[in-house]
Amino acid sequence: MGRTVQTYSVMNLSEYKEEKPHYLRRIVWTAVNATLFRILVGRQLRMARNVILRAFGARIPLKSLVYPTCKIWAPWNLEVGHYSCIGPRTQLYNKALIVIGDNAVISQGAFLCTASHDITDSRHSLITAPIAVKDRAWVAADAFIGMGVTIGQGAVVGARAAVFKDVEPWTVVGGNPARVIKRREIKDFS
Repeated sequence: MGRTVQTYSVMNLSEYKEEKPHYLRRIVWTAVNATLFRILVGRQLRMARNVILRAFGARIPLKSLVYPTCKIWAPWNLEVGHYSCIGPRTQLYNKALIVIGDNAVISQGAFLCTASHDITDSRHSLITAPIAVKDRAWVAADAFIGMGVTIGQGAVVGARAAVFKDVEPWTVVGGNPARVIKRREIKDFS
């Protein structure tokens, strides 16, 4: 059998460069997100928070619920559907677009991350890909959703799961890395 020879180049972060196309906008938004947005507490003030998000470019209906402790990196890269909820202490690191469908829930402490670094590049360059959470999906507490992932319609990501691949519609996943647990079935109690 042939021997595999590995070569290692030196990673030199002194050459790291990242474009900052919305630099001033980010500074203003970071201040607003850490102050005004956070003091508008309670479900009754959700529309005021959504107006602020819209002023910074988010596409969000007024009746969706974004908790005031949610940390959003770039509202202009956020689309939220009707009657959806982004819970307390969530983090949306949306250097690329995050789309959350109708009636979807992102529970407390969840982290949606649209960016990473190219581990094959000696400059460690930034890479991004959008995240989609489809209608009626639920991302449970403290879950991590990686860049480029789509959470299918009606799917459930269990608490503390780490998701790096797409989740099929109406599937329940959990663990790190997330694996299929079962199909999600909705019972009608009417």
